[in-house]
Amino acid sequence: MRTVPIHELLNRIRWDAEFAHGNFELGYFDRVEERIIVVPFAEISFPREDPQAFRLVDGEGRIHRVPFHRVREVYKDGQRIWHRPEGKAA
Repeated sequence: MRTVPIHELLNRIRWDAEFAHGNFELGYFDRVEERIIVVPFAEISFPREDPQAFRLVDGEGRIHRVPFHRVREVYKDGQRIWHRPEGKAA
């Protein structure tokens, strides 16, 4: 897949029914754990009032706001289809 901005790829997963067939996961950089955490796309939400981030609830019930610039990888059916080049924040 050609390099596209992350918000365009996320919108395509959300709104393009043909492309969205499959099992998607996002890998985002967690600043506290200082590592990439991979989460199922089905477990995240996109609040209308915050168009530059997604939310997820962890195993302890805490809500996390993750800005799109912290997304580092996107997987479809276990294959990486997108990644942010090293050293690029946005």
